Amino acid sequence: MTPRILTLTLNPTIDTAFEANQIEPFHKTRTFNETHDPGGGGVNVSRVLHECDADTCAVVLAGGVTGAFLVELLNGYAIPCRPIPIAGTTRISTTVHDRSSGNEYRFVPEGPVVSEAELATALAALDSEPGDWIVLSGSLPRGLAVDTYARIAEREAARGRHVVLDTSGDALSAALGHGLALIKPSERELAHLAGDRPPAEVAAELVRSGAAERVAVTLGANGALIATAAGVIQRPAIPVTARGTVGAGDSFLAAMTLALATGSDAGDALLWGLAAGAAAVSQTGTAHPSRTDVAALYRRAREAAS
Repeated sequence: MTPRILTLTLNPTIDTAFEANQIEPFHKTRTFNETHDPGGGGVNVSRVLHECDADTCAVVLAGGVTGAFLVELLNGYAIPCRPIPIAGTTRISTTVHDRSSGNEYRFVPEGPVVSEAELATALAALDSEPGDWIVLSGSLPRGLAVDTYARIAEREAARGRHVVLDTSGDALSAALGHGLALIKPSERELAHLAGDRPPAEVAAELVRSGAAERVAVTLGANGALIATAAGVIQRPAIPVTARGTVGAGDSFLAAMTLALATGSDAGDALLWGLAAGAAAVSQTGTAHPSRTDVAALYRRAREAAS
């Protein structure tokens, strides 16, 4: 039976992206190739899962006219979702690609204040949705305590669900040891936990300490690794021409979670994650890997690893 993977996004966003020939201070910058995507960690994960024909549902907090637009975008992509109304207004993030320099500039607002009552409504929605895996992904909104993900993870793990967490900073630190099946920090996020020690060493230590059953670390151009009780596996990045980075980590996490949920071992799940991340980077917009590209890149990575 195909597993159902739920996602929870507490601080989603409308991802707006543009291109510009050149960005100069104090000058009006004309932009083109504008795109609008539903965004935020869990939203991106559900989007990639849906593209990969997985059974998913995105539980997402949405407020104001931008919240309505977020739901409209999700419906436009036929992504199953459970929007939770909030009093605040969903944020809008902006990415601008400067063609003259090749640089990408990203502007991410902090977003609305969310109440414990609104969180409780979201958790009630999770209770009513079937699913053995749940992905908690993205930043915590203002108004919620730093241990929010810790409390949710413990709650969902007690219900027999496999809990995946992708967040950073104090929210990540607080959640460790609370029933996590997988965490996916970037190299920079891992450094927040343990300084500048080698990522493989830190990831293995986190597994040994019971912080999480599995620790996957994205290493940018150096690929990624996954640590489990059996050891650490590291693989190089899959070479592609980069066109955008927004949602690449979420794409990696979506494919890895799907692989684990369908019975793949850690090494194979890592290759699927790398394939989806590379496919996302080779496209513009947010978390846009195609199923065909992911499969082709996975085959390439598997051949290189054999």
